[in-house]
Amino acid sequence: MPRHSSAPKFFAIIPLAGVCGLAGACGDDAVSYSEPVGINLKAKSSDVVGATVTDSKGINTENGNPYGAFVANARQELAGADPGRIALTGASLLLGAGTTGVSRLGEVFAGETVVLFEMNDTNNTFPAANQMLVAADGAGPIAMDVAFESGQMGEADFSKLLAGSFKVVVRGPAATDFAAKGADADLQVTLTFTAYE
Repeated sequence: MPRHSSAPKFFAIIPLAGVCGLAGACGDDAVSYSEPVGINLKAKSSDVVGATVTDSKGINTENGNPYGAFVANARQELAGADPGRIALTGASLLLGAGTTGVSRLGEVFAGETVVLFEMNDTNNTFPAANQMLVAADGAGPIAMDVAFESGQMGEADFSKLLAGSFKVVVRGPAATDFAAKGADADLQVTLTFTAYE
């Protein structure tokens, strides 16, 4: 599937373990580990389109910009040079306390729910994490399977990754009746990253 488009596209999800196996042991050249990067998103019943729940937010918009601090620390460890690659090493999804109208993630999503990284300007979209959510799933946090390693990216998009010039997108099929509940769900996606030489 083409990677250049004016709209986000889905790509085959490559398990991180497989990428590490091809590139060598991922931990051998690690130079920086991020603090948890929490991205606060919304899922409103009124915003359901085509039975899908979607929201997005810039990675560097949260208080203190922990993602930016992570990249800066990696550069410091590398005497000012950019890291050669970045991997997502953890992801989870939580239904926040300010939520109204639902009490479980299983009332918001029903099926394969994904986190994507959408690069600014190019709009190229890369799978980051995924998890099958079902009606019985509670408020969380629910761990997601990570699927992102920067080796998937071209040079222009990797530069945007380093600059924090991308959005975190959460998308999944809406649970039955979510669109009719008048709900306003606070979603927190928490991500951890590792940088390598």
